[in-house]
This record gives sequence, structure tokens and C-alpha cells, in this order.
Amino acid sequence: MNKKVAVIGATGFVGSHVVKELASRGYQVEALARDISKVPALENVSAKSININNSEELSEALKGNDAVINTFNPGWTNPNLYDDFLKGSLKIEKAVENSGVKRFITVGGAGSLFIDGNQLVDSPDFPADIKPGATAARDYLNKIKENTVLDWTFFSPAIEMHPGTAGVRVGKYRTALENPVFNEEGRSVLSVEDVAVVLVDELEQNNHIRERFTAAY
Repeated sequence: MNKKVAVIGATGFVGSHVVKELASRGYQVEALARDISKVPALENVSAKSININNSEELSEALKGNDAVINTFNPGWTNPNLYDDFLKGSLKIEKAVENSGVKRFITVGGAGSLFIDGNQLVDSPDFPADIKPGATAARDYLNKIKENTVLDWTFFSPAIEMHPGTAGVRVGKYRTALENPVFNEEGRSVLSVEDVAVVLVDELEQNNHIRERFTAAY
């Protein structure tokens, strides 16, 4: 079992929940973020301030961990979201390689999931405000698929995974690879708390080495 795990983007919406989930399961957590004042003060969590654009600094910070969970997001309101997400993700991937850590779990978006053979991000109804970030996450998925060095996993959250669906930890979910998981009402829903459960479960079970998967209730 992996004992020491680095979380990149540890103060973000997803990352902060991943830190708590790991800590609650007894992992030693290295919480990496720009502003570490928001990292929860938990007994087995140590915080380190890093700039992900400094690959050498990041690689050094990752050394000695058993795995890395990446929840980096440069912000949905960022005007350079596409470039910052894609470049940042590629820099993180390279830094993990250079650190010697093999296990790498990264969080993308639901936009790269397929319905009727088409990716959601390409549909005319896709929300314009999140399209740059979703497109970057889709393009990054295509890039990471070329990586044969890392034991990587790319996670696409449910379509409805946002602050409005947060606040509950069910601990149960269903998974799929390329298509969204829908409930009986035709909705694809997962709380951010359960995203953290899914990611730590994947860390422990290694069900999706070198592939993408998704999860919802």
C-alpha cells in the first residue's frame, strides 16, 4: 500500500477533499499548492509551497513519494485557461517522471467523455464559459496516452460535479471508461467528496493503469 502521497493543487475544490480523504485513511500527505495557508492542519499532512511552472522545484518536492495525485486547475475564470491548463499539466507530468515516482493519477474534465460517439466538449450545447478548460483537458488526455514511463490514470468526473452537488460522502459509485455513468433519471452526478473517494480507491486498487475512467452514482 502506498503510504506517502503528494497532492498537487491541494487547496483547490477537488484537491482539498483529496487531502482530507487520504489523511482519514492514514496516508502521509504532502500537500503542494501556491498558497499553503489554506492547507488543512491535519496531523499527517505536511504543506509545501510550489510553483508548478518551476519543473525542477516541483520534481524535487515530489521525490520520495509513493504516488502523486494531480488536481491542478488554473481557475475557470482564467482568460488563458486553455494554455495554462495544457502547459501546466504537461510540466507536472514531466516533473513526476523526473522525480522517479511511477504512480500518477490526474484529474481532467467530463468534456472528453463520449455520448453517441462524440465528445461532450464538441457538442453545440457545451457551456462556452468552461469550454477552454474542457478542451485543454481533452487535449491533455490525448497527450498523456503517449506516456509509457508512468503508471498513469486519468479521471474524468461526472458531468454534474460542482459546488452544487457537493456536501455528501456516499462512498459508493459506479465506473465506466469512455462514456458518462447515468442514473435512473438520466443524470451523471458525483459529489466532490466522492471524487476524492474514487481517486484514493484507484490509488489502492490500481484498476485503471494507463487508461481513463469516470465515475458517478
